[in-house]
This record gives sequence, C-alpha cells and structure tokens, in this order.
Amino acid sequence: MGIEKIIFYFAALVMIASATMVITVRNPIRAALFLVLTFFSSAIIWMILEAEFLAITLVLVYVGAVMVLFLFVVMMLDINIARLREGFIKFLPFGIAVAVVMAGLIIAVVGSGSFGLNNWTEPARHAADYNNTRELGLVLYTKYVYPFEIAAVILLVAIVAAIALTLRRRPTTKYQKPEEQIAVKRSDRVRVVSMDTEQKK
Repeated sequence: MGIEKIIFYFAALVMIASATMVITVRNPIRAALFLVLTFFSSAIIWMILEAEFLAITLVLVYVGAVMVLFLFVVMMLDINIARLREGFIKFLPFGIAVAVVMAGLIIAVVGSGSFGLNNWTEPARHAADYNNTRELGLVLYTKYVYPFEIAAVILLVAIVAAIALTLRRRPTTKYQKPEEQIAVKRSDRVRVVSMDTEQKK
C-alpha cells in the first residue's frame, strides 16, 4: 500500500467521522467546526485526485469565507438549544427516510456505470505543465453551462430567502429611514446662532 492510499483512507475516515458529528452534535458551533474539518478532508482527497484548483477553492471559499460567516451568524443569533433538542425526536423518522432515499440515489448513480467504476483503471498521469483550471473552465462553460447557470439562480434564490427569513422587526431596535435622510435640508440640521462678542477687560 502506497503513501497515497494511506492518506486517502485516513482523509476519508476523518471526513466520514466529522460529517457524522455535524448531524449528531447538538451545539451548532461545534457542528460548524466539524463541517470545517469535513471540508479540509475533502480538500485533501481532491489534492490526491490532482484537482488542486477545486481543493484550494474549497478551503478558501467555504472554509475561509462561508463557514466564518456562518459561525458569526450562529453566534449572533439567540438560538435556544433546548428547543432544538425537543424537535430532534419529532423529526427523526423524516430524517431517516430522507437519508435512506439519498443513499439509494447515490448507490443507483454510482453503481450504474456512469463513472466507469465497473471497469476501474488507474487514471493516466498528467504532465507537469497540465492546467486543470483551464480544463475545468472549458468543461464548465461549454458542456455544463446550463446546469451551472441554474445552480447560480438557485443559490441567488436561497440568499434572498435567507435574508427574508432573518429580517425581523423588533420594536426595541432603532432603524434608519433612507428616504427621510435623503429629503433632509440644511435648515433641519444646522441652526445659526447670533451671539454678541465680548471683549476681554
């Protein structure tokens, strides 16, 4: 067994364990940290598969930006952990059903021979000047341009929905009104006071 297989199995075990902890721990902060570990493990596997661009993108974008933002949002929101624990048992059958369906779909897709796993051979090694970023761009913006655009629209809808769900009006919070700020005049803000001068004696 070569060093690449050892690294692959180690990263795969860490990724499976951390992904399991993401959905089992009840503290959202710890779940987010385990998700960061899952992303790091996935990046290691992509590096072994010579997909350096995807690995670096995963670390920089998801770990460096998205997960940090997610941690800030989770820590700023007042999440009632006890209330979350009450609904865990209630939705457990539905979660198990969704997990079984997803596992069945993954097995159906991977086992259908679409990825050539039935006749598995080790992929050919590329030259040192091989640019997988260029190859990824050519495939993404030619063959898969429509799925890429559809995914972008879905992400945009998800962002708008997340903003709409978290935008709550609290009576104790002060809000600015841009229309009133734009319509303000000089006389509303500045008052000129005329005062008599005094001379020192």
